Amino acid sequence: MEFDCISVIPEVFDSYIHASILGRALERDIFSFNAYNLRDWTHDRHRTVDDAPLGGKQGMLMKPEPIFEAVRSVSAQGEVPPHVIFFSPCGKRFDQAAAEKLSHERRVLFVCGRYEGMDERCYELADEVYSIGDYIMTGAELASLVVIDSVVRLLPGALGDSHSARDESFETGLLEYEQYTRPANFEGREVPEILRSGNHEAIAAWQHRNALERTLKWRPDLLENVELSQEDQAYLAELKEEHGKAHGERQ
Repeated sequence: MEFDCISVIPEVFDSYIHASILGRALERDIFSFNAYNLRDWTHDRHRTVDDAPLGGKQGMLMKPEPIFEAVRSVSAQGEVPPHVIFFSPCGKRFDQAAAEKLSHERRVLFVCGRYEGMDERCYELADEVYSIGDYIMTGAELASLVVIDSVVRLLPGALGDSHSARDESFETGLLEYEQYTRPANFEGREVPEILRSGNHEAIAAWQHRNALERTLKWRPDLLENVELSQEDQAYLAELKEEHGKAHGERQ
């Protein structure tokens, strides 16, 4: 899989792309990465990529000319056209399902906005526009790295254990179950006995129920989109009833 990024500060990608899981996957040619400087597609001596917004708003806006030229030029370099991604507060929320979808693309091109954003006409170039959350960032470089990291983990061979990605939060629609390591007793805090039993079937059942508990507690909104068995539904109803009783007793 190939990732391309167009940015005014392409050097910011280097350290993260070459570290840890991404770095090892890059060395094994599981994916490739290229960062391009948007200023290479400017034609004035100051290499200008921004201008004042029409209408008088404060700040500077990225100009359409270099962005159109850069996307067209980078897109033409590969064997296949890239899937072009922009970021915007107007974009759809990036989630695990989106990462799964992107992991099947052969080539993805990120266009990183900065300043007050981009001239609206630039978004005509996008195949998809994403948002990684309801907050303001200086630029889309970090958002691009977030997406790249989440997608690379899904590529065959990127993780040492082929089952690792499947067991993590959001893969099943639920949060991941609690996890522990040694020592079994730390300052009086005991690891659940079932995890030390060696009974893999019982452990799997505990992990599934624990995932339901954690999702109900921390992200109940996720349960609206999960296919639950009758047993799961009964267990959640039991948890809700227990919570209601405990809450009533505290009042």
